[in-house]
Amino acid sequence: MHPPTRHSISCLPLLLFALVLLALLGACSGVPRAVERPESTTLIAPADAPLPQLARRLAVPEGLSAVRPMPLPNDALAARLALIAQARRSIDLQTYIVADDTTGRLVLRALRDAAARGVRVRVLLDDLYTTGLDDLLLGFAAHPNVELRLYNPFTATRGWWLGRLGQLAGDFRRLNQRMHNKLLVADGTLAIAGGRNLADDYFLRSARANFIDFDLLAAGALVGDLARHFDAYWNSERAFPLQAVAGNRLDADERRAWFEWVSAAADGAAPPSGEMTATESSSAAIDSPAALLPMAPQAVRGHFGFFIARAGARADPPNKRRGEHWQPEVGTVADQLITMLTSAQREITMVTPYFVPGDEGLKRIRALRERGVAIHVVTNATGTSDEPVVSLGYERHRVELLKMGVRLWEVSASRLKRDDTLRAALGSSTGRLHAKMGFIDRRLFLAGSMNLDARSALINTEVGVAVDSPALVAALIDFYRLEAAVGVYELRLKGDGRSIEWVGRDAGGEESLDDDPEASWWLRAKLWLLSLIVPEDEL
Repeated sequence: MHPPTRHSISCLPLLLFALVLLALLGACSGVPRAVERPESTTLIAPADAPLPQLARRLAVPEGLSAVRPMPLPNDALAARLALIAQARRSIDLQTYIVADDTTGRLVLRALRDAAARGVRVRVLLDDLYTTGLDDLLLGFAAHPNVELRLYNPFTATRGWWLGRLGQLAGDFRRLNQRMHNKLLVADGTLAIAGGRNLADDYFLRSARANFIDFDLLAAGALVGDLARHFDAYWNSERAFPLQAVAGNRLDADERRAWFEWVSAAADGAAPPSGEMTATESSSAAIDSPAALLPMAPQAVRGHFGFFIARAGARADPPNKRRGEHWQPEVGTVADQLITMLTSAQREITMVTPYFVPGDEGLKRIRALRERGVAIHVVTNATGTSDEPVVSLGYERHRVELLKMGVRLWEVSASRLKRDDTLRAALGSSTGRLHAKMGFIDRRLFLAGSMNLDARSALINTEVGVAVDSPALVAALIDFYRLEAAVGVYELRLKGDGRSIEWVGRDAGGEESLDDDPEASWWLRAKLWLLSLIVPEDEL
């Protein structure tokens, strides 16, 4: 590192002044107060439409649901595109991220095509990761039958990350809360809920890094629950029409033309305006054995059919209030999760990319262990996680958890590549965990968008699904080979009772490490600095 020059030192006051000014501007740039947001609800297609006909083929008894697990990314993407293609009345999409990449543009173009058929399309998008996307999204929203709303939007200087940082500083209480829900409802008849955002790396389509993730495709009673949750968010005071907070100089026709060009990303094509630029991304083929109704689910490992079971969904209120002292608001997804975990009699297995139990969580875990409930947790290793700072809230408690008898496994990017199937799927990219799942007493299955951390429990909004099906639980435990410890290190206490060893097992034998796998000294130094300023309840 070079020492600062006299010029750079003299610029420091200007930089500090700019940051303070941005914070003041952010405090003054609240959301618009007089905004038209007509209320609407999910539309259900007539009985002779394709999706209702498909749902009838499932023969779901009254009050029950049909759920199809989709751990394979190609299945998950193909199912989304099939729902969009076969919808006839309405498509409701709620998500945390839509990326300007191959997957994001593919889904947006499919939604545009549905709108052109006369389908009403409602898209509710969290506004945290939309920097630079306004032109693309405005072009999409300029199509007839398309409505797009933003949750807790940024306003002034939307296209500039430093300006957004200033707004965050000036309006922290509102903008710190994000909508983490992921949901797709088609014709009020079939739905997808789970952990995947609409970006390449959630569908194994990125050359650099990919997530192991999970979704559920559902029909029956569960769809009605999910549709009502979407409507509550869509009609809430925190959802703002895109046009109310973003704009450009183009008229509707020009915006649609721009969307057509930028979403296609055709090589050599000239953009409608030289002042805008497109994001290029490599494409990958979608190769799924079936989209919505698999005829031979056993043909490919991980390609499942439907399970008929009792199921329900819960979502946080759109105006979720922050819980105090690590206690989630009553009625939230986290509150319901605590109730279900407390009811466990024999065994709990939780799979989560981020695990921050906090002092309150440790008390509940200790109480379960004292009742003899076995607890297993699978999470990312610090060096594998895409958010290693979150690991600070986990590392502080690892020794205590192990002393309680909790079994901990950490997903390792290098160990994932030792499995032939995972190595073939990931290629040269880095693999990491993003799925959020729970298994209680080998009977109750939990999935959704919620991580086991304070941000999900106390700050962000989430959606969760619970399915009462021993057959589903058995199938997923077998698929993920949780008991074979594939792609992970198990943590064990050493003889001194204070230090940890990481144990990896495969066909070649057992490997033992004394330090965090893949966590470099530079990463450890950065995390130590962050630990001095980042409170655990923000992780």
